[in-house]
Amino acid sequence: MSEYRSSDELRTEHIAKMGARLGAVYHFLSNECTWLHLKWNEYTQLFGKRPERVELLNSAAGSFFRIVQDVMWDDALLHIARLTDPPGSPGKDNLTIQALPDLIDDASLRSDVERDVHAALQQSDFARDWRNRHIAHRDLALALQHGASPLKGATRIQVTNALKSIADVLNRVHSHFLEGTVAYEYSDTLQGAETLLYVLRDGVGADESRRERLRSGRPTQEDIAPPAPI
Repeated sequence: MSEYRSSDELRTEHIAKMGARLGAVYHFLSNECTWLHLKWNEYTQLFGKRPERVELLNSAAGSFFRIVQDVMWDDALLHIARLTDPPGSPGKDNLTIQALPDLIDDASLRSDVERDVHAALQQSDFARDWRNRHIAHRDLALALQHGASPLKGATRIQVTNALKSIADVLNRVHSHFLEGTVAYEYSDTLQGAETLLYVLRDGVGADESRRERLRSGRPTQEDIAPPAPI
């Protein structure tokens, strides 16, 4: 069984193994990658597993969960774009995988990381297009359909591939300085989306039973009582 270590303990180890600057940047990029994978796994649990799950969400609160779906999708693309942005913007530095190569002294490792970063930029290009012209800014020509190029295609498979390419960059660094790699794709949380689905299934089932009792003329006192405020 692996030993639990706090974020501060991991940061201390990363700095000790990689050096102050690279270790700190790697540590916080790794945290961001974990958080991104966790959020994407939650999205997939709700909207990317089985049609029956989407049907359940629609039966429980279709309009609300459509908003949730759109917000989580946009957030995933924004997060991918942030992690693959240029290392600097006017007046400030950015936390991005593009900053890693310049922090690496070992020429062979730096070359490998540069190659992995280039692959990640290609895999995530669609996310930056969506961020630049649809999410962070709304391109007027695109909105009015006046001669603008359409947005680059974006699918769940492309998001998954982009996440893997970002993880590959970080694991290249991790495996050089530390043993093994980080299984970002298994990032999970207790009482997340899957827990919600079970609660919704029970709730929708109970509501269907209540409606059936009302239709049959055999309601219970709880069926006809006003719902308690939440």
